[in-house]
Amino acid sequence: MRAAETPLLPGPGADPAYNNVTVERRFDVVGVGLNATDTILMVSRFPPHGGKVPFAKEILSPGGQVASALATCQALGLRTKYIGSVGDDERGRIQLDSLRSTGINIQHVQIRAGCASQSAYIIVDEETGERTIFWRRDECLRINPEQIHEDQITCARLLHIDGHDTPAVERAARIARDAGIPVTVDVDTIYEGFDRVLPLVDFLIASSEFPGRWTGEQDPFRALELIQAKHKMKLAAMTLGSRGALALEAGRFHYSPGFVVACVDTTGAGDVFHGAFCCGLLRGYGLEENLEFANAMAALNCRALGARGGIATEPEARELMRSAERCVSRTFSQRVAQG
Repeated sequence: MRAAETPLLPGPGADPAYNNVTVERRFDVVGVGLNATDTILMVSRFPPHGGKVPFAKEILSPGGQVASALATCQALGLRTKYIGSVGDDERGRIQLDSLRSTGINIQHVQIRAGCASQSAYIIVDEETGERTIFWRRDECLRINPEQIHEDQITCARLLHIDGHDTPAVERAARIARDAGIPVTVDVDTIYEGFDRVLPLVDFLIASSEFPGRWTGEQDPFRALELIQAKHKMKLAAMTLGSRGALALEAGRFHYSPGFVVACVDTTGAGDVFHGAFCCGLLRGYGLEENLEFANAMAALNCRALGARGGIATEPEARELMRSAERCVSRTFSQRVAQG
């Protein structure tokens, strides 16, 4: 069976639109959401408040949540399409050149005249690889819902979104839901109106902070339960940085530890996780395998500078899964083991 004919994934509930669908689609994944061009500064240590330290290296690097997830999918052999916006500046050109060079379809990327592209200044601690981010996105980059057309979404087997331009991603997700196309989402903060998006999501993988902020429940297990129960999604999950990921599916929690690597820069690790997870969904990986695969891809990306600096191949991820030391959270592993 060719990839374009692979059945779509079973979705939530009893909606028959998610089952037995084998339509021909031009793309595997279409993404609607953020891109950014990052300025990365390497420092020997992060200074205290009001302090001053020299930086060792400065790098201009393309990134952004959805754009980097799609770059991961494309690197893993999927056919991808990105919908977003850039300014008509140097950072926008860098972003477009990066997307184009990877093979991502950018037909519906909008170039906004007289508008600055989204940018981020990322301070990376050379000793640990951890980063601190300062970012800006001007209102002139906003994607409006009327700019999302049905054929831009129904050309793919899976839709990946973030939460930033909420009305636009809501429209994209609604089109996907009506067409029986699964929806994955990457969300790390509270967006106004996002309560209208969550009921359209099949696979939520949030940051570790989001479930607690959204529900007011600080126990991550209970927070994921509340989100899944209210919005009826197939999977409610959260990434845990170096400690891996926690996911709830069909009433059962799954904890997948992270991998120990020589970390250079953690920028983009979560975006790569999402891209790898989308790939695993379309290839039919079981949840345990897919979480492990996504953790491995995220860890490998941390070995190089930049949000997309270390995107690995599947064989490299499989080798890491086979041989590497795990970064296990005893708290999460014990809670899952206790049921």
